[in-house]
Amino acid sequence: MNPDDGFRELGRQECLDRLGGAPIGRLVHTRDALPAVLPVDFSLDDESAVVLRTSADSELARSIDGVVVAFEADSVDATAHSGWSVVVTGRALVVSDPAQHDHLTRTGPRSWMASPHDVFIRITSELVTGRELVEGRTLYGVDPPI
Repeated sequence: MNPDDGFRELGRQECLDRLGGAPIGRLVHTRDALPAVLPVDFSLDDESAVVLRTSADSELARSIDGVVVAFEADSVDATAHSGWSVVVTGRALVVSDPAQHDHLTRTGPRSWMASPHDVFIRITSELVTGRELVEGRTLYGVDPPI
């Protein structure tokens, strides 16, 4: 990161704290050999893994189980020219343990489109990176010319 570009690198714990307050994120995966981005609701579990909930027979559950994916969440204030972005990269696994599934049913994300056979997908937080832009600050000063 260029120290004069106005961005500040966020530490791992700062990233996880920001993720914990974000309502929606984006799952980045491969679909038919092409990049795909899907907005999803999520939560973090006790091990800082990103947890998603989807239908057991969904294409998503089948396509990302055991695959390395990226997950991104952010918050932007366009008026103040500020915001942050966090990316988690890790392996996605469908939760198969019945006890874990029961626990996540109580504590995990709620599905916006519940199905009779939901599964949970955990994305391990192997690599967590983030950055923040505060008050439109850049090398050129506040409120860069348009």
